[in-house]
Amino acid sequence: MSPMNHRNTTEVSEFLLRGFPLLLEVQRLLFPLFLSIYLLILLGNVTIILLIHSDTQLLQTPMYFLLSHLALADLGFTSTTIPKALDNLLSQKKTISYRGCLAQMYFYMSFGNAGSFLLASMAYDRYVAICCPLHYSTMMSHRRCLQLAAVSWLLSIIDSLLYTVLLSRVEFCDPEEIPHFFCDIYPVLDVSCSDTSLIETLMVTEGTVQILGPFVLIIISYILIFYTIMKIPCAIGKRKAFFTCGSHICVVVLFYGTVSWVYLKPNSKKLDHQDTVAAVMYTIVTPVLNPFIYSLRNTEMKAAMKKIIKRHF
Repeated sequence: MSPMNHRNTTEVSEFLLRGFPLLLEVQRLLFPLFLSIYLLILLGNVTIILLIHSDTQLLQTPMYFLLSHLALADLGFTSTTIPKALDNLLSQKKTISYRGCLAQMYFYMSFGNAGSFLLASMAYDRYVAICCPLHYSTMMSHRRCLQLAAVSWLLSIIDSLLYTVLLSRVEFCDPEEIPHFFCDIYPVLDVSCSDTSLIETLMVTEGTVQILGPFVLIIISYILIFYTIMKIPCAIGKRKAFFTCGSHICVVVLFYGTVSWVYLKPNSKKLDHQDTVAAVMYTIVTPVLNPFIYSLRNTEMKAAMKKIIKRHF
C-alpha cells in the first residue's frame, strides 16, 4: 500500500486557496492592480464584441469574426479566475466550495483551450491572406470560419469535460489547502489521496498536444508569413507587416511560454513562486494585451467605433 493511502481522506465540501505567498500589505496592493486590469479586459473585449457584431462588414470579415470569438473566450477565461482571486485578496477566509472548484476548473480549461485554438485559427487566416491572397475568399469563406470556431469550442468543451469528470472521482486529504490562487489541475491533484496516474498521463500526452499543437501551427504560419513578407519590395509595407506580425508573435510566445512552464516542465505537480508568477502572466497579463494587439489599433475597428458614436451621439 502506498504512503498516500495512509493519509486521512475526507468528504470535501470546500477547499482553502493559499493564494499569493506574499505579506498581507503586498496582497492588498495587488487588489487595485488586478481590479484595474480586469476592468480593462472587460472594457476591451466587450467593446470588440459589440463593434464587430454591430458592423456587418466586420462580422463578414474572417479575421474579425474569429477575433470576436477570441474576445468571448478571453472574457470567460479571466472571469472564471480573477473575480475569485480578487475576493480572496480581501477575505480572511480564502475558500472555494468543492463544486465551485470543479466548475472553475471546467470553465477555465474550456475558455483557455478555446482561446488557444482560436489563436491558431487567426494565424491560419493571416497566412492565407498574406501567402495565398488569390484564394483567400474560397479558403476563408464564412462557412470555413464557422467550422473553425465551432471546432475550437467543441474540442475545448469535450476536453474540459473529460478532465472534470475524472477529477470528480478523486478523493482528497485533510487539510484541503490548494497551493494556488485558483483551482487548476495540478494544484488540486497535489491535495488528492487517490491514484491520479491516469489524469497525470493524460496531462503529459493529450495535454501536451493540446498546448503545443496550436502553438506549432501558429509558429509555422508566421514563418511562412515572414518568408512572404521578405519578398515585399516596398520597405514601408515590409516594416508595417513586420510590426503587426511581430506584436502578435510576442503575445503568443508570452502566453504559450508561461503555460508551457507551468504544465510541461518536470515536476509540474509541485507549484512554486515562479509558477504563480507564470500563472498571473497567462491568466491576467496576456488577456489584457489581446484587445490592443489584435484589434483596437486597427483602422477598421476605429472606423466602426466612429460610426457607432455618430449613430448614437
